Amino acid sequence: MSITIIIIIITGIISFMAFNNHDLMDKLIFYPPDITNRKQWYRFFSNGLIHADIGHLLFNMLSLYFFGDYVNSGFSQIFGSAGTLLYLVMYVSALAICLIPTYRKNKDNYYYRSLGASGAVSAVVFAGILLYPDAKLSLLFLPIPIPGFIFGPLYLIITAYLNKRGGGNINHSAHLWGSLYGVAFVIVLSFALNTGFNPLTHFVDAIRNSLMR
Repeated sequence: MSITIIIIIITGIISFMAFNNHDLMDKLIFYPPDITNRKQWYRFFSNGLIHADIGHLLFNMLSLYFFGDYVNSGFSQIFGSAGTLLYLVMYVSALAICLIPTYRKNKDNYYYRSLGASGAVSAVVFAGILLYPDAKLSLLFLPIPIPGFIFGPLYLIITAYLNKRGGGNINHSAHLWGSLYGVAFVIVLSFALNTGFNPLTHFVDAIRNSLMR
């Protein structure tokens, strides 16, 4: 059983438990004032185990399912035996990293709450785009599959715009920073661990080869 499936199973079980248990939901949700005043730092991570509803859960877990094993495989090729562990580290750390800007903005906002694994899933998706830029992806409002190297910038532009506009119940900031973190994680570790793999060169070469077909 892959680490991706294990993450999906754990997240699914806890999410379903929280759907009908408001106390559990309140204990796990990202609530900045409890972090500020009660030092409940675990909320940076626990919020990724719960979701607003079944649709929210399915969207995140299906996205993770379709990308996770490919990214894990890519990590194993780049980082060897440490690949799966680093893949897990990226996912778990992304849960917190993507919410730092949200926390800074809402640390004393008693009306703000956030939940879901979207930021960590975004990190996995964009790590996948960096490693497989010619893979075809699609948006909900643009169901035509397009290469990842086009999808990625388009998604970031739209997400940055929606984040700046504000409003709604979606934490676009977490999506944006999670996506950027996934790319940064691969680039930084590839060079820091002297893997001999240059993700930037790989990305450019893959795009060039895709356009020449």
